[in-house]
Amino acid sequence: MLIGVRLLDSSDNRNFNGLSDQSAVTTSLGDINTAKKDYIIPDGINFIKASRSAVPAVVHITNTSTARRSSSWSRLFGRERRTRQSTGSGVIISQKGYIVTNYHVVENADELEVRLDDNRRIEAELIGVDQDTDLALIKIDADNLPFVDFGDSDRVDIGEWVLAVGNPFDLNNTVTAGIVSAKARNINLIQSGERNNYGIESFIQTDAVVNRGNSGGALVNLDGELIGINTAIATNTGTFNGYSFAVPSILVKKVMDDLLEFGEVQRGLLGVTIRDADGQATNELSGVLISDVSPNGAADQAGLRAGDVIVGIGERTVRTTSELQELVARRRPGDKIDVAFKRNGDKKNTALTLIKKDDLVVTRTPEEIQLSYEIEGAKFVSINDEIRKQLRIEGGVQLLELADGAWREAGLKEGFVITKVGDSDIDSLEEFQRLVDSKSRDFYVMGKTPDGEKDYFRIDW
Repeated sequence: MLIGVRLLDSSDNRNFNGLSDQSAVTTSLGDINTAKKDYIIPDGINFIKASRSAVPAVVHITNTSTARRSSSWSRLFGRERRTRQSTGSGVIISQKGYIVTNYHVVENADELEVRLDDNRRIEAELIGVDQDTDLALIKIDADNLPFVDFGDSDRVDIGEWVLAVGNPFDLNNTVTAGIVSAKARNINLIQSGERNNYGIESFIQTDAVVNRGNSGGALVNLDGELIGINTAIATNTGTFNGYSFAVPSILVKKVMDDLLEFGEVQRGLLGVTIRDADGQATNELSGVLISDVSPNGAADQAGLRAGDVIVGIGERTVRTTSELQELVARRRPGDKIDVAFKRNGDKKNTALTLIKKDDLVVTRTPEEIQLSYEIEGAKFVSINDEIRKQLRIEGGVQLLELADGAWREAGLKEGFVITKVGDSDIDSLEEFQRLVDSKSRDFYVMGKTPDGEKDYFRIDW
């Protein structure tokens, strides 16, 4: 209901309806201050400086790939080829032309083209990728380029202003602002589909608007420093619905350093299966519950057991699996770390040395190998009881040797254990041979890598 409405000009100082010009209203819950306030933006909140610093260093990336499509006609006249293009963003991190972006931006690329802020278009070289963090490093042949300095994502606070810079919907050099909504957020993006047991998600969550094409772009603080690489959005529609997620800069820098120095990421492992401690499977309400320990892994050698709850790494408190994964992912195999954990409510400490993935690989001795099956450059053998036990499978065959052919083209590597051909489970080498020999067109195989990671491949037959 509207009572006594009147427009006032600046010279009208009268009171109406008996209301006095008081500065507080008393309620049963206390006083409400109704005095007029002058809201002034603090000096530190200035989006212009950060924008001017970041925009010239954010690039537009075009990924051109050629997809092969099989059909009955292609058997006679060759495979059909379709050219596919997708776009994303990247951030120049060195004046010598090194650019960080997302793995999914450059995935399956036959050609990569980078368009700079000054509209120059330059072909890019892929230096290396890391699917576990959805990051990639590319390089263009140019010098004296503008670049963004790395900031410290550990020092980013919830509520802090940030800017997202990228190329959404091919709208180049777009800047949006928001605040940090959460840290160490896990959205089950990289690990979805059980294809990646080593996916690391410890995202910075913001409400800065991010859309398709922003992937690989910069998340910067108000000093223009890179604090994250924009990677994903929470959406039911395919467009921005309120939250976006960025890989924190400290993890980004570690991955880029590894790719530049080694060509691949040097990742140390604890050798454990983990989940959040939430008061259900354990009495602990915070920390990371160890549900399984790999034999002879780093955790096993340090005395950690299933049921222990990790609550700290070094001097850092650990509350969630995403925090633990990020802290461990910053280190390399051979690094020693101090681990604080709880066992039956008692807090304990231990030290361990991180191991490589290869140190968890199941191997077999020559005398164990008897029958084998060779086809299309691949040699398969039956698996032994040790492999069954460690990979927790009932049957399968192992790829022992690999040369050029359909299996290598599909992406399989030596040591992979095939447990399914199409919808059929593999119980023996003989059954595998019968199924493969019967194939007259492309098919899928599923199984596990020697370190237990599930994967599947399409075999072009």
